[in-house]
Amino acid sequence: MPKKILLSGIKPTGRPHIGNFFGAMKQFVDFQDEYESYIFIPDYHALTSVQDREKMASYTLDLAIGLLAIGLDPAKITLFKQSDVPEVTELTWIFNCLTTMPYLMRAHAFKDAEAKNKEINVGVFDYPMLMAADILIQDADIVPVGQDQKQHVEIARDTAEKFNRTFGETFKLPSSFIQPEVSVVPGIDGRKMSKSYNNHIPLFAGDDEVKSLVAKIVTDSKTPDEPKDPATDNVFALHRLFSEDQIEDLTSRYQAGTIGYKESKDILAANIIKFITPLRTKREAIAGDTAHVQAILTEGGKRAREHASCKMADVRQKLGL
Repeated sequence: MPKKILLSGIKPTGRPHIGNFFGAMKQFVDFQDEYESYIFIPDYHALTSVQDREKMASYTLDLAIGLLAIGLDPAKITLFKQSDVPEVTELTWIFNCLTTMPYLMRAHAFKDAEAKNKEINVGVFDYPMLMAADILIQDADIVPVGQDQKQHVEIARDTAEKFNRTFGETFKLPSSFIQPEVSVVPGIDGRKMSKSYNNHIPLFAGDDEVKSLVAKIVTDSKTPDEPKDPATDNVFALHRLFSEDQIEDLTSRYQAGTIGYKESKDILAANIIKFITPLRTKREAIAGDTAHVQAILTEGGKRAREHASCKMADVRQKLGL
């Protein structure tokens, strides 16, 4: 029985951070034996905000190195750049012609920008259609995402259903996969960890950078001997990811008022550094041979495009193109 298809990606808009890792990247590694996985670097998506040639090339290569460093095996998965599969933009246009503007105006990113009176580019408005094309063109069964991305998978399902009703059965209906305990990883300011908020801890950060960033995590003003609520503390939220073997002790000390935020942050920083160090070492080794990394992306792009080309041949035939 053939494996089900998993598809997901991380935008190349800067250094990957621990929120990216626990929200999505870790699942890529955990599932690479169970699924036929297509992991891509969505550089077309990144164009909505990264409009600098050198940055785009640097961010893309850096992310590919990072994905390999965390344990993705190109012998087991297909790792590729979105721009190496131009059929995805062709399918996006077809989906645009089936989708109304009022429907897309319900997308979270657009509504958020509208609420802030931002003037957005068309790419941001049409972002959900490009993502739907990414997912559907590879016949994805499962899409690991964070809680904030769940709507995009729902839009892909709606789009698939509309195309299938209009032109005949063509696309699978994908399902999102969200790890409940890490659906949203908090940043140092308590909001969702995000490069756009500048509240993130880079996945391959140096020791001093980790210590500096952890020290900046926002807390309340309770003194060390006051009881604290683990459920509402931003430091403790990250302890759940990095201090699993100390959680019971930390919980007791928080509730009893026998630990201050500085000590809690010091423990957290030490645990993050312990986690990051072997990943950083592996990343440095992989970064020493960028030609090999580029070759992996090129080969992955060929495999992904072969699948997409077959799908588009069927789509064009059904459209009468």
